[in-house]
Amino acid sequence: MDEQHDVALIGADASDDERAVFTEYEIGRVCKLTCAYRGKTIEAEAPDFFEALCLIRRQLEPEGLIPFCYGASLNVYPSGMARDMGAGLKAYRMSKGVHARMDDLVEIFDTGPDVIPASVDAQEEFFREWLATPRV
Repeated sequence: MDEQHDVALIGADASDDERAVFTEYEIGRVCKLTCAYRGKTIEAEAPDFFEALCLIRRQLEPEGLIPFCYGASLNVYPSGMARDMGAGLKAYRMSKGVHARMDDLVEIFDTGPDVIPASVDAQEEFFREWLATPRV
């Protein structure tokens, strides 16, 4: 069964109520994700859905668009196990200097008041900084 997610799009070129529909497809070991918005569809294939979402986000960024979901939040990133065992559909909310815990696990297509919309590069940089920071 293909899973669909209705996600708000925000950014310089987005209207107040602009939405995108992300659809997950698992084809063997490949995770395919499509994003339908503004009458067009873009797609990506990757080893996990988080990576596929990042590939789609890179295609949305030139239009000034960011999906408003945890998978596109500055301080959210999946663990290796979440990517390998859970197809990258869950990721951890991270705080610098603090270990991520099970309570910090979120669905990448869900949203909440703590989402911090970010580019793929900014999100990857935050994750590298989190990894480099001693945690208690």
